[in-house]
Amino acid sequence: MKKTLVSALTAALVVGAASTTFAAANPFSDVPADHWAYDAVSQLATDGVIEGYGDTTFQGDKNITRYEMAQMIAKAMAKNTATGNDKALLDKLAAEFSDELNNLGVRVSNLERNADKVKWNGTAEYTINRHNVEHQADAADDHTNNVLFRLEPSAEINSNWHVNARLDANSNLATDAGDDGKVDLKRVWAQGNYGAFTGKFGKFAPIDDDSIMDTEFSGAELSYNKGNWNVVAGAGRWSGSDDSNFDFSGDTSDYQYYGLGYMLDKFNLGVDFHEFSSDVLKNATNYKTGEATDQADIWMVKAGYKFDNNSALNGFYAENHDADYFEKAYSAEYNYKGAEQENKGTWGAWAAYRYLGQNAVPSSTFDAVQPGEKAWEIGTAYVPFKNVVAQVRYAQGKQIEDGSFTNGQDVHNVFGRVNFYF
Repeated sequence: MKKTLVSALTAALVVGAASTTFAAANPFSDVPADHWAYDAVSQLATDGVIEGYGDTTFQGDKNITRYEMAQMIAKAMAKNTATGNDKALLDKLAAEFSDELNNLGVRVSNLERNADKVKWNGTAEYTINRHNVEHQADAADDHTNNVLFRLEPSAEINSNWHVNARLDANSNLATDAGDDGKVDLKRVWAQGNYGAFTGKFGKFAPIDDDSIMDTEFSGAELSYNKGNWNVVAGAGRWSGSDDSNFDFSGDTSDYQYYGLGYMLDKFNLGVDFHEFSSDVLKNATNYKTGEATDQADIWMVKAGYKFDNNSALNGFYAENHDADYFEKAYSAEYNYKGAEQENKGTWGAWAAYRYLGQNAVPSSTFDAVQPGEKAWEIGTAYVPFKNVVAQVRYAQGKQIEDGSFTNGQDVHNVFGRVNFYF
């Protein structure tokens, strides 16, 4: 079935696609103002029901296909202004072109679905940090003035698999030189979910990335979540990171981890084990004074308790049983309320005591207390605007005295950060 576009306009106009007030401007060069269909063509173009051709022509005498007619009907239906007899005629046209409309709907649905498969999240972050050690010159202290731009895309492959990534661009505002500002692909992995099982492959964060392993490694992980229990195991290679305490000097370490967790109402408990193997560890500074070993075996116990919707207590204890010095790390933290980035005006506060022996904390996630220190920390976070979170932390304590490596000097740190999430 074919008809000319001009004759098709009659049907489109009747079903209410055009309003009663017609456009004055002439949208097409081949439809003069005295043409019988001028008002209809002008209004339908204004309403987006018809588009014409790229050369400003309408070509009203050209035959159109059923699919092109269906597009016009679909656009008229989308306006949803037809009533009475007009609505009846629109329904009749919809029935006549039902196959084409169904195909059009499938195409639109697929397009929308494909667009929904890829999602982009990220943050723009500004951090200022003033870390001082007693009797040290300013040059030896750690003063940070940094901006970070982070993108975290996620793409759906099918109902079971997703691909995720993290891209970071850092710039030190104090120097604004060197490699600052380059974009690093920090993480990229595929994740498959099959019932209680979840598998990961690629470069991603291991367990305990909220305490002793704030980093990423290359490998695979399999986890099982059922009821109150969680079991996880991962294996791969780790090359350390810019702020890690294990310096592999360009080499990498074999790395495995295992975890067992249990959660019941307000209480949670976990036991984890991290194992590293590298020849570099045989000569690690402050590591082993006895027989040389290429192992770093760290076991960890962690627990948390939520008193109510506002109060919670959590902590951990970790130990590297292959190290003679700085082999222990632990933390206890009390949290009150919490800053929710999507809710303006929400806030949270916390107080903690942290003891971070660097050989038990391969890559610390803590901002105010650094590895090799024991200190009290207090902090607060506030959401002044939706998706904007500001936080301030202050820590005061001492260096950990172990062997003859440190003098137990006083340390204090002021840390501030603002995140703009999108």
